[in-house]
Amino acid sequence: MKTLIYISTAVFLFISSVIQAQVPAPAPKQQKQIVLKNGTIHDGNLNVLQNQSLLIEQGKILQIGAFDKLEYNTDAEIINLEGKHIYPGLIMPVSQLGLTEIGAVRASNDTRERGTINASVRSIVAYNTDSELIPTIRSNGVMIAQVIPSGGLISGTSSVVQLDAWNWEDAVVAMDNVLHLNWPSKYASSWQNNKPLQKNKNYNKQVQTIKKFFTDAIAYHKMKNPEKTNLHFEAVKELLNGEMKLFISATAPAEIIESVLFAKECGIQDIVLTGIDEKALEVKDFIKEHELSVILGELHSLPSKEDEDGWIKAKLPAIFYKENIKTAISVSWLPISMNYAFKAASAAAYGLTKEETLQLITKNPAEMLGINQKLGTIETGKDATIVVSNGDILDIATNDIVLAFIDGRKIDLDNRHKYLYRKYQQKYD
Repeated sequence: MKTLIYISTAVFLFISSVIQAQVPAPAPKQQKQIVLKNGTIHDGNLNVLQNQSLLIEQGKILQIGAFDKLEYNTDAEIINLEGKHIYPGLIMPVSQLGLTEIGAVRASNDTRERGTINASVRSIVAYNTDSELIPTIRSNGVMIAQVIPSGGLISGTSSVVQLDAWNWEDAVVAMDNVLHLNWPSKYASSWQNNKPLQKNKNYNKQVQTIKKFFTDAIAYHKMKNPEKTNLHFEAVKELLNGEMKLFISATAPAEIIESVLFAKECGIQDIVLTGIDEKALEVKDFIKEHELSVILGELHSLPSKEDEDGWIKAKLPAIFYKENIKTAISVSWLPISMNYAFKAASAAAYGLTKEETLQLITKNPAEMLGINQKLGTIETGKDATIVVSNGDILDIATNDIVLAFIDGRKIDLDNRHKYLYRKYQQKYD
């Protein structure tokens, strides 16, 4: 009997601890007006508005200006933000948030499908809104993410989600609006630093596979009534019609040129290069000429060449900015995505101003993802997806997110890290 009691008690305590550590429930829809009073607004358009206020109604930014000039209802909730900083919600592109939980546990990863051509794969249907990584990343200012598939030559389509929802249907901001193409590398990389790169013997075959797919897809869509429906070809219809974007993963200069020229031959104009590093500087004129946008890979990593400037990756945003090349950044390893703003901050130390750096993680990714009409900057008429920090959001020493809103809904910023902090604080207190 005592053994049964001990077991029951242990199970109860375990369940209780798990319940306390669960993902917070999504916030309810905004019911009444909210006024964010007298904060410092960093609007994402390079402007810093001192001692200004925001009026939020039905999930939208209704007015921006001096507090005494706002026209708000008598029952509006007024939040005094004197001394605090207001930013657009951060937008994280090229992420597998919600698709993977624990890298070493295969059952918790749903990032790719078998095969090389998976155009019809939709990452959104695998997006898990109950991932414990979401509240952790959200509590550091990231409110929007692009959820992408991986693997193969054509991985499938990605969608953009907001990070406070019951299910993927509620989370969607933009559905299946980007197709992901992984252009093959001419040289196979090696984990052995001293081993020379080996030529990819399958390069030509892989390129021909890609070209054949798009050639066949174009021919398929020229037919009025195909005898058989091809789901992969159907998935690229909007891309070929100019209604979808193409994200190309290619890093070597020759591969960038070859992949882009082929895409242009297929009539695809809206192209973003992902995983870009310093090797792309050799073709920056080509990138500029073809009006391409770039999403940089990890800024906090070693350069590709031993004799290269050790901080060249952090200098890339400023280099591309001076060339008028639209630039955003990504984080290569999902568990450290909570440091997204701090990764971007390196650019502010190497050539960009803080407001220009802010655009790398707000305005620019919004434009690349086609959601800039609603998100990315603080402007009247746009969605009230906003974060408030006690200090500079880019500074690891002062960043302290105290408030966050998605579509005007006040978000619960609790997470597993904070829960464990409170737990063990009691132990040592």
